[in-house]
Amino acid sequence: MNRVSKIRSRFKDYGINALLVTTGVNRQYACGFRSTEGVVLITDDEAYLFVDFRYIEAAQKADTGMTVQLVDSENTYRKRIEAALKGKKYAAVGFEDGSITYSEYKKYSNDIISLPMKPASGLLNELRRVKDDEEVSNLIAAQRISENALREVLSVIKPGITEREIAAELTYQMLKYGAENMSFDPIVVTGVKTSMPHGEAGDEAVRGGDFVTMDFGCRVNGYCSDMTRTVAVGNVSEEMRNVYDIVLRAQLAGIAAAKAGVRGRDIDAAARNVISKAGYGQYFGHSFGHGLGLNIHEEPSASPMSDIIMPAGAVISAEPGIYLPGKFGVRIEDVLILGENGCRNITLAKKELIIL
Repeated sequence: MNRVSKIRSRFKDYGINALLVTTGVNRQYACGFRSTEGVVLITDDEAYLFVDFRYIEAAQKADTGMTVQLVDSENTYRKRIEAALKGKKYAAVGFEDGSITYSEYKKYSNDIISLPMKPASGLLNELRRVKDDEEVSNLIAAQRISENALREVLSVIKPGITEREIAAELTYQMLKYGAENMSFDPIVVTGVKTSMPHGEAGDEAVRGGDFVTMDFGCRVNGYCSDMTRTVAVGNVSEEMRNVYDIVLRAQLAGIAAAKAGVRGRDIDAAARNVISKAGYGQYFGHSFGHGLGLNIHEEPSASPMSDIIMPAGAVISAEPGIYLPGKFGVRIEDVLILGENGCRNITLAKKELIIL
């Protein structure tokens, strides 16, 4: 999907007349075309996609809504950009100050673009906070693939299987069901390792009476799913069941508070208060949720420090947890689309405690 008009509509707010887009995810957001290298240049009256030989044929066939031009040894990025800006009397060209390196900035500002350059990362970040129908469709498709993979994996979890084997099975199943790639390396931990929110899958084997925490996701057309389920094998102690119940109640409280017009920190607080009142506040050390889309972590976040007022159409995770070092941990994660009167939970997988 071409989002050039939407991007141009924000030029005045940032005091620019053109925008240089060099990062992969923002190039895709702008024109719908994915490549490991390339440059998008959007001016007040034209939009260009510059790519090299590896992508030129695909880019020309894609519905980018942009003028696609080849970059090679004769027609370098510098020449293409200079030609596009030639004769323009612009106040400034915006650039992605949050992503570009200092050396890249110096190259563009000193050697390529003669016009003033002005930071404009906020322009794209703010637009990307609100997901359009196409983005939501991709997010839901990725979520369904992840849920299908979870269903398959639950049938193979038993004493003796290792964390690494479960992670491999999740990866295989997501690819089998149509994922183009993983959102991130699956986090699979069991036993005492479940107290580590981002523990790495290893050769530890599942035992009866253990929790197994699986945090995983995949990509569809570049868009990420993200979900976490904690399941038990064989049996659970009273403490394990109690902690699981607290985390689930906290997640439901955060989901109930999640809607447009609310600050991220207030959504977090709704969940955090449940855990704190139960006496486990010190064991919940991360935020309630983060935005996701083309990046697995992007704006807006629902963290204790987030002053961002959630816009309608924002997509965030809902993932409170309790982590007891040396014992066990529990995390449950869904994905929410925020609206004016509440939120839509696009995660359909069961989250009541499963004992395999």
